[in-house]
Amino acid sequence: MTVGGLDSAPGERIFFFDIDNCLYSPELCVHLLIKERIYEFGRGIGMDAATVVETCTSYYKDYGLTVRGLINHHGVDVAAFNDKVDGSLPLESVIKPDSALREMILSIKTRRWAFTNAGFEHASRVLKCLQVNDLFEGITYCDYAEPDFPCKPERRAYEKAMKESGAKDVRLCYFADDSASNVEAATEFGWTSVLVSKQPPVASKAADLHIKTIHDLPLVLPQLFT
Repeated sequence: MTVGGLDSAPGERIFFFDIDNCLYSPELCVHLLIKERIYEFGRGIGMDAATVVETCTSYYKDYGLTVRGLINHHGVDVAAFNDKVDGSLPLESVIKPDSALREMILSIKTRRWAFTNAGFEHASRVLKCLQVNDLFEGITYCDYAEPDFPCKPERRAYEKAMKESGAKDVRLCYFADDSASNVEAATEFGWTSVLVSKQPPVASKAADLHIKTIHDLPLVLPQLFT
């Protein structure tokens, strides 16, 4: 499903969708299942059980993704991490098909691209669980095996998404994500950004728009659905 080297026609709009906690509700607590497995993995590679949570949290803050800290400081085997963390998640029993989501994505009058900090296998599984995997031209994801791979909110990640999708004009790029830091970076990059969160937005330049659930996207960007 990953597509690279595409070329957008001049004036063609594209919508970049985050996946985790954006296309499905954070109330499903998939992020907590991921954290539990990361901590267990950390203990398994010899990290101090008393400080593994604190250390992994600091890696997330410092590197954008915990796995980058684990790679840089512990030389973890990426395949083992994928197998024991993302690969062990019971996604199929937690995330169910969402017909309303599918209908909304189908109705948007732009190109559609998935843009995630997850690995390819995890991203693909989530999209299949939601039954929207066939609605995106491609996925920009994090390749954990790539040295110094970029991730949101780094500018390099947004540049990578534009390159892989073939998007040429930041003014024609739209983006939805549940992370305030990710949408703030997108806004600074020149994209029109939408924060998807049930929490009230903090008064800042974080996002152009705010919705509580991705299903409400047509309410704030009706021009993309007519």
